[in-house]
Amino acid sequence: MVEREAERTARRILSLWLPRLPTDAHSRRHPERRDHPLAAILAERGRLGVAAVNRAAAEAGVWPGMSLADARAIEPALAVFDADPESDARLLERIAGWCTRYTPWTTPDGPDGVALDITGCAHLFGGEEAMAADLTARLNVAGFESRLAVADTPAAAWALARFAPPSLTLPRCAGEGIRPSPAQRGREGPAKRGGGGKKSALLPPLPVAALRLPAATVDGLAAVGLRRIGDLHAIPRATLAARFGLELLRRLDQAYGRLDEPLSPRLPVPPHSARLALPEPLTTAEAIAEALRRLLMTLCAGLENTGEGARRLRLELHRVDRRLEDAPQTLAIGTGHPVRCPDALMRLFAQKLDRVEPGPGLELMVLSATEAGPLAAAQAALDGGMDGQPELGELMDRLGNRLGERAVLRLVPRQSWLPERSVAPAAAFADAPGGALWPADRPRPVRLLTPPEPIEAMALVPDDPPVMFLWRGAQHRIRLADGPERIAAEWWRRDGEPRDYYRVEDEAGRRFWVYRQGLYRPGVAAPWFLHGFFG
Repeated sequence: MVEREAERTARRILSLWLPRLPTDAHSRRHPERRDHPLAAILAERGRLGVAAVNRAAAEAGVWPGMSLADARAIEPALAVFDADPESDARLLERIAGWCTRYTPWTTPDGPDGVALDITGCAHLFGGEEAMAADLTARLNVAGFESRLAVADTPAAAWALARFAPPSLTLPRCAGEGIRPSPAQRGREGPAKRGGGGKKSALLPPLPVAALRLPAATVDGLAAVGLRRIGDLHAIPRATLAARFGLELLRRLDQAYGRLDEPLSPRLPVPPHSARLALPEPLTTAEAIAEALRRLLMTLCAGLENTGEGARRLRLELHRVDRRLEDAPQTLAIGTGHPVRCPDALMRLFAQKLDRVEPGPGLELMVLSATEAGPLAAAQAALDGGMDGQPELGELMDRLGNRLGERAVLRLVPRQSWLPERSVAPAAAFADAPGGALWPADRPRPVRLLTPPEPIEAMALVPDDPPVMFLWRGAQHRIRLADGPERIAAEWWRRDGEPRDYYRVEDEAGRRFWVYRQGLYRPGVAAPWFLHGFFG
């Protein structure tokens, strides 16, 4: 039982090899050349050499590495084109992005391969064999020849995909796929000398080049009769390290899982995601909404387990007829605060579901929380509802998602004592800056004038509050006054003087926030300004 559980949770890596990527890409642009002997050529060291060939050229005896003159001597009808490694790399990047339909953990692997971490993902497609069959069949329809293998380590999967014999090819795959059977995945005991661990029964027959060793090391091993991986088990590790370097032992340990080999995804993997592989393509808006609702429930359950809420969500919709060049349809929403209520998030997505174009049908939906934040449990009111704040936050979220994040603004605190600089506009979904708070022990007016308006004020003595001021042609006699509150100028700003603020109330009961700018200087009248209103 323990052994069965370990096997179920073991790491599984799928290595996809595209042996004829350059010629397949050229044949897609020129379908008339698909069945014609074709080679990509590259200038190296003053000569034209063959960089890649298609199957027809390979069957004629042309192989990568030979000179163009030798290739034409073998196959006079050979058609050639200039190799473009940069274009091939961009194509491989797009293929790696397309492979995210199977798992979010994909990355280009060398110039002609893609590595996929399918741990915990294969069951969504009916198992590893079904996933391999689907992957190779789709690539075959797109015009790419491929081989693939699934193993417990990236190194072993890479080696099996490129060097395993055809007898291990999966018959149900449209291309060529290799996967260790349960019996072949069984482990042998520790090697008697130098093996240093457990090893798969599939790796020993493979050539040493399958360990991704430099050509010089492969030639050196062949010179002493070590041509297969299994031949290395009989040699002490110290001897191998002394003769061929530590790189050989590192590659050997990576293949057998004794040394971990991390697999970095091409894009950051979202911290929370949920996938739904659909047995039948979805074409109606009602079915798409129901599938999204199920994804939200699964995602929110995962967020609850970690005590978090979603701030940004992205929904990817993969159509049945999606090509390698096409990006999946995406819908994105954001919230001003962490949320993990499926109904609230569904209401935000509902505003955008009419943009989905299902075409012949959707076969896969992936919901990801690209940004999450801590969300503690909240006490509900006696009637089952919450404060007014959650409803206000949801209203801001709905407006922001409908009109755009930049169309809905809110004011957030900023580190400044000057009233006109103590707040800043921010997008509705932006985080409030940490550490910046409005002063809680000093009253501030409800409304500020921007900029402060000059007034004519009269005070009994220079440092006293005004007893009367004139603003916009109206005279206000002061009945009550409180202050001053001195706010000094910011030292890093060249302009500005200290301000003495007063809260004053006129005879009609109206309260104002006024200030005198600058220190008292004999013979110089200090200007007064009205900055805001209380109440």
